[in-house]
Amino acid sequence: MSSPQAPRVVMPSADDITRAATQLAAGELVAFPTETVYGLGGDAESPAAVAAIYAAKGRPANHPVIVHFSPEGDPGYWSDDVTPAARALMDAFWPGPLTLILRRAPHIPDAVSGGQDSVGLRCPSHPVAQALLREFATLKAGPGGQGGVAAPSANRFGQVSPTAAQHVRDEFAGLPGVSVHVLDGGEAAVGIESTIVDLSRGFPALLRPGHITPAQIAQVLGEMPRLPGQDSNAPRASGTLKAHYAPRTPLYLCDAGQFAPALALRPTGERVAVAAFAPTLAALPADAAASDDVLKIALPATPEALATDLYAMLRRLDRANVTHILFERLPDTPAWAAVGDRLGRAAAAFERE
Repeated sequence: MSSPQAPRVVMPSADDITRAATQLAAGELVAFPTETVYGLGGDAESPAAVAAIYAAKGRPANHPVIVHFSPEGDPGYWSDDVTPAARALMDAFWPGPLTLILRRAPHIPDAVSGGQDSVGLRCPSHPVAQALLREFATLKAGPGGQGGVAAPSANRFGQVSPTAAQHVRDEFAGLPGVSVHVLDGGEAAVGIESTIVDLSRGFPALLRPGHITPAQIAQVLGEMPRLPGQDSNAPRASGTLKAHYAPRTPLYLCDAGQFAPALALRPTGERVAVAAFAPTLAALPADAAASDDVLKIALPATPEALATDLYAMLRRLDRANVTHILFERLPDTPAWAAVGDRLGRAAAAFERE
């Protein structure tokens, strides 16, 4: 299996951007790149377009989506309570991989928030996303709205998020009644979904870890956000179900010392993938290390590098003709928390009853 390459970023033509924005304005779905993953976009103020997103993804109707808008957009159009804390985080991290949950303004359809009184807002930094959002806002200017695009990850619900245009095409190819226009902007650099912070209840709460860490949030706000597991009354948010981000091939997390016995117990002829750090791979028994039935993948040594390649890696493994994936458990440290969260949810989809 080839080693991951640096993310490839390309800029579509102005005509391609205009065409995609026109399709959004017509109520159609457009997949577009952000710095995190590709989003499946629809007009956030059109309940019909949002319903089309849910239908294409097979997403539960009560699971909220995130509204994306350009740096010139007005968050006050979407929320009737843009707090000083929200402004501080916007100034510090927007454009960038941070989603804020705020109280939803009354005129915003509740379809984007799964019926909740809050709304998720994000201003992405990817140049293609910004160009598309600016063009769409121009088409929607005036009484029609501010040009916000509802855009969950451009994949079937619960599956691996896409970090390249071809991933999106593969995901929706052949699905009856689903038409998705794909705006190719190259490969996502961050590789995992945005950090989500809830500010809708008077205090900061981290709902989904991401590239922006709790410590960075605390540095801006002067207090640590409540962490997942500390907040039983948190609003529903994207990507927070126990099982999510799962490949089609069963994936199991292993401690470094569990690989040898797991490989020894596998049936003869069964081909398995081992994704582990270099020291763990070096310690594999000689017969397993040399076996053609063990596909070995050396994990990057940093969380940032693994996050960038994680979803593409899982998609490659889905095509690798293996019966299951044994993935080394990541270090239990703040630096690895976000990518560890994604792996934990991916493995949860295959937990035995």
